[in-house]
Amino acid sequence: MQKMGLGSILKQAQRMQEQIQKVQDELAALRVEGTAGGGMVKAVVSGKYELLAISIDPEVVDPEDVEMLEDLVVAAVNQALQKVQEKAAEEMGKVTGGLGPHLFPGLT
Repeated sequence: MQKMGLGSILKQAQRMQEQIQKVQDELAALRVEGTAGGGMVKAVVSGKYELLAISIDPEVVDPEDVEMLEDLVVAAVNQALQKVQEKAAEEMGKVTGGLGPHLFPGLT
């Protein structure tokens, strides 16, 4: 078995770091939509886990049942956040061979 020199390992680590930065930049530009209530409530979240927009169909606005609307907003936002998390894990896994969360906690 051939041993890798320290210089080779460092170059490989630098390439991986550059690839991780590229993926993080791409994820930052990502826009993901989550929906609830059959699409009556929509939430758009960035790859940085920032809530960018909420869209509420006027038909779902009932002053007598505000709690339902609140639940739909929470569900739509959570769905969008889950999609971003899954996409981030998928993209980081491509770079790190699935070791990202173990070797680099907090990347996804």
